[in-house]
Amino acid sequence: MRYIRGFRDGAAAAALAQLIAAEVDPEREYHLMEFCGGHTHAIFRYGVEDLLPQNVRLVHGPGCPVCVLAVPRLDAAIELASQMNVTLVSYGDMLRVPASRRRSLLKARAQGADVRMAYSALEALDIASANPDRQIVFFAIGFETTTPATAHLILEAHRRGLRNLTVYCNHVVTPAAIQSILDAPAVRKWDHVRIDGFIGPSHVSAVIGSQPYENFAQVYRKPVVIAGFEPLDVMQAIVMLVKQLNSGQAYVENQFTRGVTREGNRKAQALVEEVLELRPSFQWRGLGHLAHSGMRIKPAYAEFDAERRFVMEEKTVPENAACQCPSIIRGVKKPTDCAIFGTVCTPRNPIGSCMVSAEGVCAAYYKYRRRAGETVGGETAHV
Repeated sequence: MRYIRGFRDGAAAAALAQLIAAEVDPEREYHLMEFCGGHTHAIFRYGVEDLLPQNVRLVHGPGCPVCVLAVPRLDAAIELASQMNVTLVSYGDMLRVPASRRRSLLKARAQGADVRMAYSALEALDIASANPDRQIVFFAIGFETTTPATAHLILEAHRRGLRNLTVYCNHVVTPAAIQSILDAPAVRKWDHVRIDGFIGPSHVSAVIGSQPYENFAQVYRKPVVIAGFEPLDVMQAIVMLVKQLNSGQAYVENQFTRGVTREGNRKAQALVEEVLELRPSFQWRGLGHLAHSGMRIKPAYAEFDAERRFVMEEKTVPENAACQCPSIIRGVKKPTDCAIFGTVCTPRNPIGSCMVSAEGVCAAYYKYRRRAGETVGGETAHV
């Protein structure tokens, strides 16, 4: 704990704030996207935005894996969990995410489905071993951070000969989402969102390394600084980005040297490469179908693929017209631009996925930004 406090020191934060103010050019604006939801929560929890000059603006990106899961994929999981003799296992946040018709895995469990929460993918092994007469499905979700755990689960199930365990794979990859955002104004005709540079994710980068971001710096001329999750990490990353932008340079820097290397975790990468492969296309909420952006189980381990063992139909469903989650995920809008934020849509009654997850932008805004006199959902909040 003493080590962590060093990255939350108020005096050091004040000194970094002065350094940022001294570095910024008052004649220009800086739009920096923090991709990861962990960064978003750190920014709001510790008031980082309040320490920045007015012309340094943070844009909140789609770095919440629960938030970017397309509704048809979640609908398919709920239908699967409702089948006789099926036990569906997943992480806690996933159980509360609203699907179409305001359904969720948590509501499905209340109606009799066998849905269980797990803290680790490997818990599905114990459940499968203890229930040999039931089909156990692990609902796998997450960026590159949690993908190795799913690969390990499949390998261990194979080693143990567990024939009643399958995985519904919904893992996605970070670089594809960043490229989609950069291509969006010209290619997809979306509302324009200005991004001058990226605060790169730390946990994801600990697995994949810093090398995959080099293309964005070289081709798109957008600097990337990988940062840790503590407030001083984020502020130092902002200093590094501002310096690059002022000098007209664009390259990848690693602020989080205590956890990230250029090569990443080779052992974790090899584990994923053995079991999983990229899909030709995968649907993201808010971003649409992105090429080579989602993972699937390789044919060699097809017996553990829920999409091969079960009939799973993905039906196209419209988004809730009142929910602005898709635009918020892209960084086009902020939660306070949504008419139902903080009124109809709250953590107790989430309408959109961004309000559910601990990494969701709306959840961060609701928890840390509702202050007396602040406009929320078109009304003035009094807290």
